[in-house]
Amino acid sequence: MIRLTRRYRFAASHRLNSDRLSAERNREVYGKCNNPHGHGHDYILEVSVRGPVDPETGLVVRVDDLDRLVREEVLCAFHMRNLNLDVAEFADLVPTSENVALVVRDRLARTWDRVFGPPWPVLEKVRVQETPRNTFEVCSRRASNESTQIARELVMES
Repeated sequence: MIRLTRRYRFAASHRLNSDRLSAERNREVYGKCNNPHGHGHDYILEVSVRGPVDPETGLVVRVDDLDRLVREEVLCAFHMRNLNLDVAEFADLVPTSENVALVVRDRLARTWDRVFGPPWPVLEKVRVQETPRNTFEVCSRRASNESTQIARELVMES
């Protein structure tokens, strides 16, 4: 198996604020990120795919297809946008970088098989770097299920 990781960039603003919390609690939890006017980040998005090398092409994935999918599902919706106001998923979800990573994963997963078809390549993980010190990573649901299955098999073998 080969893993390919492709890197993308997008700039977006957001405000960390939960309707479930009081104004005081929001300020306490989110600090300066709760600024009513929001703030922005230059995000780095990494998308990792995994699969066997195609014997005809020598590729694990056609990079042009991956780039098109990421552009259509993520970059067009997120780049130069206010995540709170312009991305539907964040109407009721606080746009923390943890949630950004989950939303990106789900957006890619919903059309993955239509673009690539099963079984390969597999969307393995999504990483979102918010700042040089903060990076958030989420495995795909399929990769998580495979890891769980492998762990179960290892336990059964012991």
